Amino acid sequence: MAYWLFKSEPNTWGWDKQVAKGQAGEEWDGVRNYQARNFMRQMAVGDLGFFYHSINGKRIVGIIEVSALCHPDSTTDDPRWECVDIRAVADMPNPVTLEHIKADPRLTDMILVKNSRLSVQPVTETEWQIICDLGGYKG
Repeated sequence: MAYWLFKSEPNTWGWDKQVAKGQAGEEWDGVRNYQARNFMRQMAVGDLGFFYHSINGKRIVGIIEVSALCHPDSTTDDPRWECVDIRAVADMPNPVTLEHIKADPRLTDMILVKNSRLSVQPVTETEWQIICDLGGYKG
């Protein structure tokens, strides 16, 4: 299993909207960055990820699961762009802020700290466990 982080502006697509999609989940569409797309191509069904609110709040608010492999993005006719589907698994009991992540010396190499603009990014198993512990998630 691999771990990921998915960033979204909460006023565009927030955690509440993701949760409302239930087991069916939703396409993680609209990604127009080759590196982020390539990360989605590496994902497997069942991989877990953090749902991160960017811009407003800057915090990890939930846990998602990849529910469909990379496929053409339905929001464009351009065949270069693909996406996975994700579904909500659980709320993060105590949202973990970017400020808290940056302040934790164990997370200094995390991509979120080094490249905060990338909308889809891998998370190491160690980073995953640290953030789950910080947020009180026992999944």
